[in-house]
Amino acid sequence: MLTGTARTWLDSALADAAARTPAWESHFVTAGRHCGPTHADSARALLLRAAAADPATLTRLYHHGATAERRAVLLALASLVPGPEAVPLVEDALRTHDTTLVAAALGPYAATHLTPHAWRHGLLKCLFTGVPVTAVAGLAERSAGDTELARMLTDHAAELTAAGRPVPTDLPRVLALTAATVMATATAPVEES
Repeated sequence: MLTGTARTWLDSALADAAARTPAWESHFVTAGRHCGPTHADSARALLLRAAAADPATLTRLYHHGATAERRAVLLALASLVPGPEAVPLVEDALRTHDTTLVAAALGPYAATHLTPHAWRHGLLKCLFTGVPVTAVAGLAERSAGDTELARMLTDHAAELTAAGRPVPTDLPRVLALTAATVMATATAPVEES
């Protein structure tokens, strides 16, 4: 819960964002200083929504922002961009080595808009970097029946095992999601016509 001073600051910042005054973007940047790290993502998301930030604004804020601002943009995409216009931001975040950006990139927006190829590689990046797969929105739905993902996971586990390296604990869980779906499809009763 925000302190009185932080709440007052946020109310003023939200009014600036809603009015699209020049100050609102600087409020976006300084939200962590005023609201604290615990509430910074939420405050920034509220500011983006109040300003009805479009893809061009989100792109500018993302590319000019520090990690915290980039993460906030990624977390807000699903509520602000209905189409695939912001996919390049997600793809950029997935190329980084920052696990907080990787986790934010694979939120609900990515679940809806990333291509299967890009989504699979994002998921594998989570496994490589130790990002818990619980951060991946739509994991069960996107994994369902994905035989290519199952192949990639199996190959990766075999490579790790052959090299004497541990298999990430989340890998068997994701593999089970694909296998369970494939098995359920294969054993589903066929309706007679």
